[in-house]
Amino acid sequence: MTDLRAESPAVDRVDAAAHRVAEVAGEVFASLRGVRAATATAVASVRRSGRAPVAADLAPLRPLLWSRLDPGRLGALIAGIGFIAAPGLLADAAWYLEWWQENPPGRPVQLLRDLDPASSAFYDYTHWDWYTGPLAGAEHTICGPYVDYLCTDEYSLTLSVPVTVAGAFVGVAAADVFVRRFEAAVDPALREIPAPALLTNAEGRVVASNTARWIAGSAYRGAPGFTAHPIGDLPFALVAADVLSGER
Repeated sequence: MTDLRAESPAVDRVDAAAHRVAEVAGEVFASLRGVRAATATAVASVRRSGRAPVAADLAPLRPLLWSRLDPGRLGALIAGIGFIAAPGLLADAAWYLEWWQENPPGRPVQLLRDLDPASSAFYDYTHWDWYTGPLAGAEHTICGPYVDYLCTDEYSLTLSVPVTVAGAFVGVAAADVFVRRFEAAVDPALREIPAPALLTNAEGRVVASNTARWIAGSAYRGAPGFTAHPIGDLPFALVAADVLSGER
């Protein structure tokens, strides 16, 4: 007969690791909710004045975005953050990114992309999952891990939330997090689990683990003796061995 009392400390560690993952992701989503609120307020205020918003109306968001890149706060986690406008939202820019990236030597720098639909280098951001998820109504979208060739060339996650004004979708608040930083934040809790355990995204791609068998970026397609534990409403699962003991 299984000694449930012997297993309970290990089960508790799985729960603790899941809680830590939710906590780390929750910190980023809390920042995004702040960006969402500030953006919605700015757009609504301009519309109440009787005109359509323009790109300059988003400039007041910058101190808030920069503060989220402050190493004294979440700078060790968030590498880039901003608001991505729905096409047609702004009167003077059919496509627009108010996006800022960390710059350790100094002030954050703005990401500039070719947003001219007539250009061969046009950056159509509406095709990316971090945009289509919020557009479809998902409150918590997490994309990756993937190599971010467009911004940092780093292995990254992008977290995003929808921004609405008077019930209408106006864009996305999003943040980039380097996978190595996310791993560093959750690995201590994963290592407390006395058996192989890994964090996977909705497609089964490994985000972090406590075993060399599954490294970040590798694919997990299921394995005998492992169970996936949901983590709230996040598109993540904590996969842990059913028998919480043995070699890693």
